[in-house]
Order: sequence, then C-alpha cells, then structure tokens
Amino acid sequence: MLVASGEARSELRSLAVAHAAGKRWILVGGGSRDAFDGERARLAAAAALGRARQLGARSLCWELPHKVADAVAGAIVEGTLLAAYRYTAFKSEPGEDRAPGELIVSAHHDVARAVELGRVGAEAANRARDLMNAPPNAMTPAALAERAQALPGVAVEVWGRAEIEAAGMGAFAAVAQGSENEPRLITARYDGGAGPWVGIVGKAVTFDSGGYSIKPAARMHEMKFDMGGGSAALEATGAIAELGLPIRLLTVVGATENLVSGGAVRPGDIVRTRAGITIEVNNTDAEGRLVLADCLTHARDEGAERLIDLATLTGGVISAFGNVHAALMGNDDDWCDAVRVAGEATGERVWRMPLDPAYDELIKGRYGDLINSSEGRKAQSITAASLLARFADDVPWAHLDIAGVADGLGKPYAQKGASGWGVRLLIELARAMSS
Repeated sequence: MLVASGEARSELRSLAVAHAAGKRWILVGGGSRDAFDGERARLAAAAALGRARQLGARSLCWELPHKVADAVAGAIVEGTLLAAYRYTAFKSEPGEDRAPGELIVSAHHDVARAVELGRVGAEAANRARDLMNAPPNAMTPAALAERAQALPGVAVEVWGRAEIEAAGMGAFAAVAQGSENEPRLITARYDGGAGPWVGIVGKAVTFDSGGYSIKPAARMHEMKFDMGGGSAALEATGAIAELGLPIRLLTVVGATENLVSGGAVRPGDIVRTRAGITIEVNNTDAEGRLVLADCLTHARDEGAERLIDLATLTGGVISAFGNVHAALMGNDDDWCDAVRVAGEATGERVWRMPLDPAYDELIKGRYGDLINSSEGRKAQSITAASLLARFADDVPWAHLDIAGVADGLGKPYAQKGASGWGVRLLIELARAMSS
C-alpha cells in the first residue's frame, strides 16, 4: 500500500515508516536494482539509521533483500555503524545518543561472515576517526604510540627521538626537531603465517602548523587531521589481526608534530635520509614526504616485500579530485590494480595518476640530491610521489594521497570531521590477498 500510494519510493535513500505487528517498519529506497551495490547499500543504511535515531529506536533489525550478495550484506552493516558514529570525548554534556544500541541482520541465507567483516571494518574505521578527531594536545605522537601498543594480536616496537636519529633518519628527525613533544616511529607486526610481508606505511603528523612555511590561520585547527594515514594504517592492522586473516603485515607509522620554534627545520636546510639521499628543504610545509621517505626505507629494511603508503600529503589532490577519489600512484601495475579493486569494493575509491620520469626533473636539487617541493608547486601531488618512489626503490609500491578524503567526506555515513578513510580498503586488500 505504501508503494501504491507513493509514500514509499524506490529512489535511493527515500524513507517511509509503517506500523505492523506492534513494530515500526522503516522502508528505504535502494535505487535501481541493476545499480544497487555496496556503496548504495551504505548510503541507504545511513538514511535508515538517521530515521531510526529520530524515532528513538532501541533496536534496529535489517531485513535483507532476497538473494543479496554478501558484499551488500556487509556494506549495510558498515553504513549503519559508520553513520551511528559520534565523537563526544570532550563534551561536558554529550547529550543522549539516540542511535539504536542493538543491530540485528535477518537474511534468507548465511551472511554471518560478511556481517562480521562489515562490523570489524566499520568499528576499526570509527576508532581511526576517534584518533583523528581528538585534539592535538591530547593526541600527541606518544599517545598514538600508546594506542598502537594496545592493539591485540600485534607486536609493536616504538622508537623515540634518540633511536630515530641514531638510525640515520635525518628527514624524519628534521620535521620533529621543532617540537618539544618527541616523535615516535611505530613498527607493528602481524604474522598470519602466509604470503609476502606487506608493508603499510602511514603518515601521522599529529599537528601540522606548516613550520616556517606557515599555513593560513583560518583553517589551521583542522591540521590535527594530518595523521589520517597513520591512524588508518594502525587500526586496519588491528582489524586484520582481529579477523585472523592469513597474511603477514609490517606496519610503519611516523608520528610527529610540525611546529615553529628556534630549533625547527628551516627553508634551505639540507637533510640526509636513512637511504643516504639528501633532500633540500625549500618548503617546511612539504613535511609529510620527509617523514615517509625514512619510513619507507625502514619498512624495506625490516623486510617488506610489497608497500602501500597512505598520507594526507598535498593540497593539489584536493584541487584535482575534491572528496570523491584519493590519488593512487605506484611503480607496479598489478599491485596498483589490486589497490584500485579494493577501493571499488569498499567505496573508498582511488584514481591512478601518472608517474612519468619527466616529473623527476621537477624535484632535482640544486644543492642536494632532491628538493622536497617543486618550484611553483607544479604537479604537486605527482612530484611528491616521484620523491617517495626513490625510497620504495624496486619493491612493488602504491602511494595513496588521501588529503581530500580523510576528513569532511560529505557522505551520509561520514559527513564532517574525520572519516577513517583507508581502513576498510586496507582490510579488503588483505582479505583479497589471503583468499
């Protein structure tokens, strides 16, 4: 009757509420049947969760459509849990959370594994959001390292400033030298017993002032989100361990602040990386690639046989893709394609950009081997990746510039604040490799 009267419609995210058998029924449109996929399922789930929250529902039960794919079942769980997220850790009066406290999934076939994958992935993404949304005076490099050490099933080693400097990580150490809060190099290992060692490398600048190349004041408070790559790397690692996937992970996160002080790195300084390559710092706000350069080398030295890094690296990628895609660059077509497929499956979409040798000319140094930022910021995102490629060397490597998607994603299940982008992509990549 609701469909016949026009009250319930098939358009994506359209909502109608009915009452029957003493229960409230929320009908949500999924759009065209042919176009219905995991991402549309997440969007529909977020819409239904919003209505359930308005109604004050204590329990939400999803009745899945007949013959729905497992991927859609998991996506519905993801969309519901992601949309339910709230960050209230510093609210004196957080108010009542009217999100349902129980989620039930009813289906006509066994979807238990898909539902579990969806739950673990969404909860891990929400934990990454907690790390990013925390204020920078609370989420320091040391605090992030403490979170890493709490990951169950993961062996974690943490280095401080002295160990970083002693290891010859002059680029990472240079970024950190302006802050009284010590940096942390986090190395996490999960051995699921099968396959090559996959190195996940994450940038975690817990606050980025830009250094002497200081950022505009208007939105500097958002620079607590510059740890998006490191947060995703850590929480994905914890989730993969929780799922017990048969894969070997080596996760490296460089955590530091980038501040201005009498001891801060200056434009014109030249730093020597662990790989022995020198980099002329002509822009202290291009600090992420300095951190990642040494972290990539460390991951290789520790035995990584494939590499993927995630970083909120350049403003140029926001100009190119907004908050729809992350930029993907890499040195191995098969590995990059695996990352792309994982992004399509999770709704965390990527678009590959070129790494043409011609771009290398833009980062050639005058006084050092390389410069950390191209003159006039030409091809900003590509030249940043061109620099990182030197430190991946001959290991299959994929680079994700997530500056446009790490926060303010604008989706119903991740509207404002941190998005936790990349957690679910990494889990899916690991799952696909281990299947």
